Amino acid sequence: MTTAAVDETQRSLMESGGIEVRWIMPEGFLELPFEADDLDALADQLVELAKQALPGADEEVQVQYAAMCAAHYDEFIEAGVQYAGFVTTEVDGIRCTATVNVSLLDLDERAGAHPVGFIATTMRHLELGQIGEVELPCGPAVTCVGSRSSSIDGSLTPSGRDEPVWTSFIQVQIPLNNGTVLLLEMGTPTVEGWDVFSAMFAGVVKSVRFFDTEGAPLVMPG
Repeated sequence: MTTAAVDETQRSLMESGGIEVRWIMPEGFLELPFEADDLDALADQLVELAKQALPGADEEVQVQYAAMCAAHYDEFIEAGVQYAGFVTTEVDGIRCTATVNVSLLDLDERAGAHPVGFIATTMRHLELGQIGEVELPCGPAVTCVGSRSSSIDGSLTPSGRDEPVWTSFIQVQIPLNNGTVLLLEMGTPTVEGWDVFSAMFAGVVKSVRFFDTEGAPLVMPG
């Protein structure tokens, strides 16, 4: 993926089971690199990303930001993240930011013939947030709206200490017919931007389309 801010652009990935996933990202997102040849190339790309994300910061802060991004890659791999992007904008004069991640996960073998219902029931049991079931153009999906606690690295805070932050999120899980789940998630720590970012994310989710190896469109069954 490119690390440049992009206009509204189609993104895609090929699922290992032969299903191609396509979706559209809105204008202005910065994207984390996932196609570096080696660690040195990844480091260089992350420093370039930091310069775009923090154009007014000094070099030390930009390098620290790049290191913070690099520290998340083990988590990305473990979580099956295939795409990660973020955007910063002003909403009513307040600087707001949001992230969007796209992941591929294995579907629980117990899901049976109605995986959407199984996922929804499991998420309700875990009390992860407000759970719903929706029909998207690409097939049925489970939605989850909630919040979680995380922390900002001390190298990027005025106090120099890690500081807690609450992130509000929307997660959408779309089970595929080959035993995997496409997961999209938007998160923002800035409540002032929630309405803008949630509307933006709704557009991303509705743009998701599936294709087989021959390029024919697919709709996942209920």
